[in-house]
Amino acid sequence: MYAMGLRLKDALSLPVDAIDSKNMVVRVISKGNKERIVPLPKELLHELRLFWTTHRHPTWVFPNMAGTSHMCRKSLYRAFTGARDSVGLPPQITVHCLRHSFATQLLQSGVEIHTLQILLGHASVKSTMIYTHMTEAMRGDLQKIIDQTFGGLFDAGVGHEK
Repeated sequence: MYAMGLRLKDALSLPVDAIDSKNMVVRVISKGNKERIVPLPKELLHELRLFWTTHRHPTWVFPNMAGTSHMCRKSLYRAFTGARDSVGLPPQITVHCLRHSFATQLLQSGVEIHTLQILLGHASVKSTMIYTHMTEAMRGDLQKIIDQTFGGLFDAGVGHEK
């Protein structure tokens, strides 16, 4: 979910045939039955393949224990909570925080807001704008840019004495 910015439902119901390892993308059918194509990180492909060998379900990447459908929300929440608690993260960290972190990381890395909108499957850029809050790293980068851009603004001869 984190490495591709997936919603909970997107991850739970991910079919095996949605993974295109040749093109390193995943076809996600999301809200409103809309399709989007999401880049697939190489490390994640490797981990998904390893996980799939534990069950070899022909349809679902994450099948339920009976193999009759995909995993349910409750099972994913239980797994997430266990993992979160085992590494000592606070209870305020939720499954949705993974999607939020994906968006924040990409913005910090310079990905354009409209590209992020497509990756997240938002119909409106307004929905994507909630991820544009300033992080400490972004503030530091902005300070450097401002200092470089306006650093010589008040040099002698520009109309002001130092």
